[in-house]
Amino acid sequence: MSPAARKTELRREALARRRAAHEAAGPGSAGVLSSVLAGYRGVPLAGYMPLRNEIDPLPAMAEAAAHGPVGVPVIRAPHQPLVFSRWQPDSDMVEGAFRARVPRREFLMQPEILIVPLVAFSREGGRLGYGGGFYDRTLEMLRKACPVLAIGFAYGAQEMDDLPLEPTDQPLDMIVTERETIDTGARLR
Repeated sequence: MSPAARKTELRREALARRRAAHEAAGPGSAGVLSSVLAGYRGVPLAGYMPLRNEIDPLPAMAEAAAHGPVGVPVIRAPHQPLVFSRWQPDSDMVEGAFRARVPRREFLMQPEILIVPLVAFSREGGRLGYGGGFYDRTLEMLRKACPVLAIGFAYGAQEMDDLPLEPTDQPLDMIVTERETIDTGARLR
């Protein structure tokens, strides 16, 4: 099976797992993420506006916004890195590319911490996304400019072994689930 076909098969399986985990989740899924981010108060960070059944980082992002700048991704064009616009819990939001909500008024910022959505993850910091490469390009660009902490945020049910990774895939430094924090050791590689 080709790597692309394998990724497609794994995405289908991981999305089913995520959907079931989301349906079973109660309130408080971002509690562990809030605890992690409390150790980085004031450091510029970017999260994401959850789509479909992605685990919701908004409570943790709102808490972090009380202490420092928080942004959300904006897609400018296919095959390009993301940019980040400043976000507050009361920001006026509109629909952007891929139906992701973005602030109506854009104020660009550069995060030092990036909360990354995903379809599946491995404990070693591998990430399977939707296939557009936006976060890989963005992390590569940001990491060339300064150290960036990439935190994958997912339900524990999204963990998978043996993800097919490519040289362009950027590793996650940490993964946070609704129950635990996993230090992948990626910063040490």
